[in-house]
Amino acid sequence: MSFTTIVKNEISKLECNESEYISELCGFLINSSNILNKHIIISTENSSVARRYFSLIKNLYNIVPKITVRRQYNFNRNNTYILDYNDCSTILENLSLLKNGKMLDVPLDYIISDDEEIKAYLRGCFISSGSVNDPKTSRYHLEFIIKNKKQAELISKLLNKFDLNSKVLNRSKGYMVYIKEAEKISDFLRMMKAYSSVLYFEDIRIYRDHVNMTNRLNNCEQANVEKTINTANQQIKYIDIINKNDAIELLDDKTKEVIKYRLKYPESSLQELSDILNIETNIKLSKSGLNHKFRKIKELALKLESRLNKND
Repeated sequence: MSFTTIVKNEISKLECNESEYISELCGFLINSSNILNKHIIISTENSSVARRYFSLIKNLYNIVPKITVRRQYNFNRNNTYILDYNDCSTILENLSLLKNGKMLDVPLDYIISDDEEIKAYLRGCFISSGSVNDPKTSRYHLEFIIKNKKQAELISKLLNKFDLNSKVLNRSKGYMVYIKEAEKISDFLRMMKAYSSVLYFEDIRIYRDHVNMTNRLNNCEQANVEKTINTANQQIKYIDIINKNDAIELLDDKTKEVIKYRLKYPESSLQELSDILNIETNIKLSKSGLNHKFRKIKELALKLESRLNKND
């Protein structure tokens, strides 16, 4: 079962007041059903969704549809539930989908007059045309696939009323309203009162964030190790130049000791080398002090190398 189906199953069991039911039903019908000549056909593979809207229309308008269940012979072998309603002008007018005999692209203001009705409307839109990626997948993504531009813009506007940062994208067969940010998707699920789905989503998100943080720390640690080794190798290279030119006596005793311990501990960082010198020789050189010594070693090595190049 997909995460989208889990979410829809959960929110299909919510209990609301009558005005919220009307707003939700409007959002569902305007985006999913086939409406032709005041005739409504609802088709869904989700049994929870079919039960919900069968009950809503029966309880609100006392209308019972013709029900057909078709067995699909695709890979999933799901059932398709078809609710067929005849002469539904009363329903369509009450839901503000029909006015003066003309179908409307977006509902009238009374359908979405307060925050709870807006949430109910968005719930119906999501049940009909929405989907959300399982947080275990590689990317976070929630979307609505909408045929009508005005409807897509309305859904995006209503989502952004709650700071969900949705955007509208023109697709070849309609419009996609989408949310990409994990935190915003979680906020949307919470707003839909899909609390079990929110807990699952947040558990996976926290785990993924922890894994990503661990990976980033490991990468940083690896980069630091490589940087330390590269720096030490460069320092040893300069020491080799000095030794080959028998120029070690040009350096003071403390610097000679630094060279000795760098060759003895070639993979140690400057801080580690500073600690080792302090413990084994009682020479107190800070990390910056060691860095200064190695700059002196580098300067001498480069001078010797330059002189050899001139002689050649």
